[in-house]
Amino acid sequence: MQIVVAGQGYVGLPLAVRAAEVGHRVVGYDVDAHRVQQLAAGQSYVRDVDSSRLRAVLDSGAYSATADAAALAGFDIAVITVPTPLRDGVPDLTYIESCARTLGERLRPGATVVLESTSYPGTTEELLLPILEEVSGLKGGVDFLAGFSPERIGNKRWSFDGTPKLVSGIDAKSLAVITGFYDDIFQTTVPVSGTKVAELAKLLENTFRFVNISMINELAMLAASLGVDVWEAIDAAATKPFGFTRFTPGPGVGGHCLPIDPMFLSWKAQQELGVPFRFAELAADVNRHMPDYVVRRLVEALNKRGMPVSGSRILLLGMTYKYNATDLRNSPSARVAELLIDLGAEVRGAEPNIPDDDTELSVPRVHATPDEVRAADAVVLLMDHPRFDLPMIEKCATYVLDCRNRLSGPNVETL
Repeated sequence: MQIVVAGQGYVGLPLAVRAAEVGHRVVGYDVDAHRVQQLAAGQSYVRDVDSSRLRAVLDSGAYSATADAAALAGFDIAVITVPTPLRDGVPDLTYIESCARTLGERLRPGATVVLESTSYPGTTEELLLPILEEVSGLKGGVDFLAGFSPERIGNKRWSFDGTPKLVSGIDAKSLAVITGFYDDIFQTTVPVSGTKVAELAKLLENTFRFVNISMINELAMLAASLGVDVWEAIDAAATKPFGFTRFTPGPGVGGHCLPIDPMFLSWKAQQELGVPFRFAELAADVNRHMPDYVVRRLVEALNKRGMPVSGSRILLLGMTYKYNATDLRNSPSARVAELLIDLGAEVRGAEPNIPDDDTELSVPRVHATPDEVRAADAVVLLMDHPRFDLPMIEKCATYVLDCRNRLSGPNVETL
């Protein structure tokens, strides 16, 4: 089939390459011309797609990248994987709207449009479908098919195609076609009864993690005040073989999902029902203040050593939003750096997962060498990437605030 994947980021590129690998003709569409140039040159910027895989589908002719909307004509299935950010707590769906209009202008009878971008329940039927119908002059469920299948990015245990894939459609025929398409790409597909169920399921997945991370972060702050080792308590609780899921503290949450997705549901509940989603709002408040807590703990530690934070040399280790990630979006590490700079600290950041020529880091860039670690008045381990030499850090650092519970010794304090 002729497939269009609109949006070639962390979600769209792995899907596009995998679809090309299983035999479809895939056009990867993105409005970022620089990104398209990289893809056309066989250079992947997404960790889940090796450049060798990208070059293989390019060379075979199964995949092409373009910023030209005219190249989308004639598609059998189009998948929308564009961003859905929050702006001042309000969902910004302009990327979906723009993409829907672009696809609607090229929508033909019998084609299918699938939304993967995360949003509130009702987005597919209440926003996407009317735009497609208006622009194309066709009727959804009669002339063309549509549905929603939430993106799920794999991890080190679960591969992209090994992670079960939820699928839904606006009607039975849409569901059948969408299920068949994803059956070729994923090992397991899980059909649900409608698009709102699939949309809510995605928000439920991330809200579950968001609320539990927030709970354990607040518990960590309480435990420190009570003089209890929260990490030992977590280990102890995790010995129960049922009824408990292990979550660990950290400097906060970031990325393109956890700090954003629960707020879609909160906004929808407030707009449509006039009621707050209290758990999500409380969790958001806790996590917003975790960088402040990290900085407060660091200031207290420096004070005990007779050092003001102003003028102190601080080395931050790990600036991405989570362990071993290559993504800086909404990273709490950036907020930690900002707060320390405001207090007059001399802040440096080490991030081995981001290329040296990347200019997105919010602080001067250094490598975590023994000399750099020794020169710091304090080291803050924010993300325990595997490329960090942890024994060296234990040996060379004067003082470490360890936010990941990976270090030990008289010079180490855990969050």
